[in-house]
Amino acid sequence: MPPQKNWTKPNSRAHRRPNTGAQRAALVVLPSQGCELPVPTIPAGREWSDNEKTRWTELWESPQATQWDETATGTVALLVAYESMLLKGEGTAWIAQEARHASDALGLTPKAMAALGWAVEQSGGSHE
Repeated sequence: MPPQKNWTKPNSRAHRRPNTGAQRAALVVLPSQGCELPVPTIPAGREWSDNEKTRWTELWESPQATQWDETATGTVALLVAYESMLLKGEGTAWIAQEARHASDALGLTPKAMAALGWAVEQSGGSHE
């Protein structure tokens, strides 16, 4: 028999709700045309190549960018730098791992989008 739930302890399982599908957050449908807000200025501190500046703009115009605020600027900048290093063959396994984590944090992978409850709107107005 499982242990009894103790209501007197604040971290007791007795205070936790069962994990049911009804508790899932509503699906956030992202616009397929992407984010139409102004693209933030790329951070200073290093020379950015034309390809990196283009990637910066692509990311900030993505559907996922509609869910970001100014706090995402550093993560996007790191992702651009990591991707650039990897594509030049200068990256390490650590850089690849950090790029993956940044992509997940920004909701850029299918797994991350599912975890965040995001779906991109299909041209017909529904989600993918």
